[in-house]
Amino acid sequence: MTTITLDVPDQLAKQINANSQRMPHALSLALNLLGESSATHSLPAPTSPLVSEVIDFLASGPTPTDILRFKVSDEAQDRLETLLSINRESNLSPNERTELETYQQIHHLFVLLKARARTTLSSAI
Repeated sequence: MTTITLDVPDQLAKQINANSQRMPHALSLALNLLGESSATHSLPAPTSPLVSEVIDFLASGPTPTDILRFKVSDEAQDRLETLLSINRESNLSPNERTELETYQQIHHLFVLLKARARTTLSSAI
């Protein structure tokens, strides 16, 4: 296994250290999500509130039950509804389109995570 060094905020470092055994899997999931982005679109900013929200959740080492219960914040949900409304009524700006694609990617990631969590919980019974 290769060792890498990253500069991360102190709070995130604490979460990573507390969940070090799960980090290879969490990083793999995050990188797979980023890999699905089209080369013609920019990647979401790592400081995006939605991306930060999801990274914080995954870095906390959620249990399968936590994953099944996860929902984005009300603010993130409101923003998604705004983007969808703009998309229905007119054209999204390039930044808005990228933001909406980020929501779609994160939704896809959580569909996969929740399916895996259900399988894990079913196996435990």
